[in-house]
Amino acid sequence: MNAILFPGQGSQIVGMGSEFYNNFEIVKKIFKEADDKLNYKISKIILDGPEDQLKLTQNTQPAILTVSYAIFLVLKNEFNFDFKFTKFLAGHSLGEYSALVSSNAIKFNDAIYLLFERGKSMQEAVPVGKGKMIAVLGSKIEELNNLIKQVNIKDACEIANDNAEGQTIISGDTETVNILQNILKENKKKFIPLNVSAPFHCSLMSSAAQKMKDKINSTNFNKPSFDIVCNVTAKPENNPENIKKLLIEQICSTVRWRESIINMSKENVTNFIEIGPGKVLSGMVKRTVKNINCFSINSIDDMKKTINELKK
Repeated sequence: MNAILFPGQGSQIVGMGSEFYNNFEIVKKIFKEADDKLNYKISKIILDGPEDQLKLTQNTQPAILTVSYAIFLVLKNEFNFDFKFTKFLAGHSLGEYSALVSSNAIKFNDAIYLLFERGKSMQEAVPVGKGKMIAVLGSKIEELNNLIKQVNIKDACEIANDNAEGQTIISGDTETVNILQNILKENKKKFIPLNVSAPFHCSLMSSAAQKMKDKINSTNFNKPSFDIVCNVTAKPENNPENIKKLLIEQICSTVRWRESIINMSKENVTNFIEIGPGKVLSGMVKRTVKNINCFSINSIDDMKKTINELKK
C-alpha cells in the first residue's frame, strides 16, 4: 500500500516547481489561482524570489502548498497515476493542508487563504527574538521529556516536532530554551539552534490558534477521499468536523510525525511518496521505519521514475 506525504516549512527554495510550471498548463493555472486569491504575485516569489521574501512565514506556507498541490495534480491528471493502492495522505505541519486539498476535503482557494492567515498570525504571536527553536539529535523522546522536566519552567519549553528516531525539535521562550540547552550540554546531548522567525508548535502560539479558530470553522470542509493521518493524533481521520478541530489544535501542538509514519507502516504501507519541494520527509521516514520504499517527487524525472518503480 502507498501513503502520499506533503512537506512543511523548511523545504522551500527559490525556483521550486519551475520545471512543472514551464511544462504543464495545469500548474500555471494553479499558480495564477494563488496570485488571484492572495492579491499579490506569490508565483513570482516562488519562481524568482527573492529568498528573504520566500522565507517570510506568511509567504512560505501558501508557496509550499501551491507547489505541492500543483505537482500532485500533474501526477493525477497528466500521468494518470493509479491511486487504488493509496491508503493514506499526510502532511508535515502546513503540509496537512496540501493533503486535505489533494483529497478534495477543502478547496485550494480556501486553503491558500487559510495558510496565508495562519502564517501571518503565527508570526505575530510572539515578538521577534522572544522565541527559539532547537533541533536535538540522537536522543530518544522519553529522555528529552525527562530533561525538559529539569528546566525550572518560567515559560514555554516544549516538543514541537517529533520528526524521526533521533530527531526532535524543541520550541519555546528564548530564555527557557537557553536553560534547556545548558542541561543538554551537561548531558552531552547534541543540538542545533534553528534559524526560524518564531517558536512554532508550542503554547506560545495560542493567540494564533485563537485567530485561526473562526477562520477554519467558517470554511467548508468535505469528507476527504483518502484518510488523512493527522499531526496532532498520529491517527487517520476522515470526519470534516474533527479535521477542523485538529487543524486548530495543530498550531500549538506537537507534530507527531514519527508516530504517524510508524502507524502507517503498521497499516501495511510499504511505499511512502513525498510530493513537493525537497526530500526532507523521505529522510525522516527512512530513519523511523525499515523495509519500506521512499520516493520523492519534485521533478518530472522523479515522477517518471517513481511511477515505473511502483509498477514493478
